[in-house]
Amino acid sequence: MKSFVILIAMLYTIGVFSQNVNWMSMNEALAAQEKKPKKIFMDAYTDWCGPCKTLDKKTLNHPKVAAYLNKHFYPVKFNAEGTEKIMYKDFEYTNPNHDPNRKGRNAQHFLANALKISAYPTLVFFDEKGNVIAPVVGYKTPQQLELYLKMMVNDDYKELTTEEAWQKYQQKFEPTF
Repeated sequence: MKSFVILIAMLYTIGVFSQNVNWMSMNEALAAQEKKPKKIFMDAYTDWCGPCKTLDKKTLNHPKVAAYLNKHFYPVKFNAEGTEKIMYKDFEYTNPNHDPNRKGRNAQHFLANALKISAYPTLVFFDEKGNVIAPVVGYKTPQQLELYLKMMVNDDYKELTTEEAWQKYQQKFEPTF
């Protein structure tokens, strides 16, 4: 019996600590929304961005963050300087100015431009119909990101219309990640 309990505990630990985000493209997420409405979480990054790499390693790979994203969102990984063709709101967004021979910074993807992304990383939340809710700019720890994730999932953002309301919301929030 003791061996069985240890085996179950080991399997649980492996499952919790090996949780990865099930990333998809924006096109895949928008198609999935049509079948099963769910909010979209977009990680807009660039290859040269140090804070983007830290966000991946320390926050998005955190087991509780990954599990929460997979359960409540269609998680999208979006290279804001990439070449992916994205059909969003009846328009095809591309990056015709991308230079494959260029090292470091490159031309910004037109979708990143349309979303008014000006810093990296930027996390963009979309509602169940693909409409932008809000961008969140900069590196976030798992606990800091948890605030935004739960606020979006619970639709609390709809009530936060003043700075005072936002401050009160942050003060009463208790992280669990």
